[in-house]
Amino acid sequence: MAKQQNNFNKKELEKRKLQKRKEKQERKEERKANTKGQSFEDMIMYVDENGNFTSTPPDPTKKKSIAEEDIVIGSRNTGQPIANTERRGKVTFFNDSKGFGFIKDSESGDSIFVHVKGTLDQIKENDTVTFETERGPKGLNAINVKLASK
Repeated sequence: MAKQQNNFNKKELEKRKLQKRKEKQERKEERKANTKGQSFEDMIMYVDENGNFTSTPPDPTKKKSIAEEDIVIGSRNTGQPIANTERRGKVTFFNDSKGFGFIKDSESGDSIFVHVKGTLDQIKENDTVTFETERGPKGLNAINVKLASK
């Protein structure tokens, strides 16, 4: 008896496979039949001024022109130029062997990087100095650093 039931399952599995193939073929033919009627113009989508998809072309009167100078690549320009006026501060850290340190600006309280190449006088920690700033790749750098006269 087990053998007959086994054959019955095999026949049922074959019927299911054939049925699935037939359904798949019908779906394939239906997709082909539906896409033949569309023209290229019917398949084109446009993007309106708000960024939404639409089937109508955009209105040329709503087109905005952007000047090349207004495009900012990289970090944003805040519009405030950094003045090279002389500032005062205190050396909070300076490593003589490596030749760099930090100056705390007395006005803003910012910590500004200083390298030995940007110093005019020999400086050490806790010295009061005057300096100018310039924009570096990682932020402000102190240049023309000299000891402040007391």
